[in-house]
Amino acid sequence: MRPVTGRPRLTAVRLLLMSDTHLPKRARELPAPLLAELPRADVVFHAGDWVDTATLDLLESRSRRLVAVYGNNDGPQLRTRLPEIAYVDLDGLRFAVIHETGPAQGRETRCAARFPDTDVLVFGHSHIPWDTIAPPACACSIRAPRPTAAASPTAPT
Repeated sequence: MRPVTGRPRLTAVRLLLMSDTHLPKRARELPAPLLAELPRADVVFHAGDWVDTATLDLLESRSRRLVAVYGNNDGPQLRTRLPEIAYVDLDGLRFAVIHETGPAQGRETRCAARFPDTDVLVFGHSHIPWDTIAPPACACSIRAPRPTAAASPTAPT
């Protein structure tokens, strides 16, 4: 992934990032604070492992814009509606979303090679927050002490 340099941000964009919701197998419903953030977000990202189509339907109906992919636990009904990899450009900042990125060892090098024109890579699967520049985020994680998500604006520079 290339460093972001020299591009002015024109507007603030509120993002909501989540992954691995695993509904209804590992949780009965999305946490209320996460649901409350949906209408506030300009863009909602989901990095796969929905498990049920009802959660996709819910996010599609309550999100201004949803950028989402399927995960390894998602069956044919979700795979026909979602891509394996999603790309979106938000005000010149290029995002890619994928569920699985492979083992932690070598992840940054591997992802940089696979997504060379991406500024921000959103991924799931590991259930362990992993980032090099942003606050940690994952939703309904079985390894995190409690479900978490990230909602934060990108501010003009």
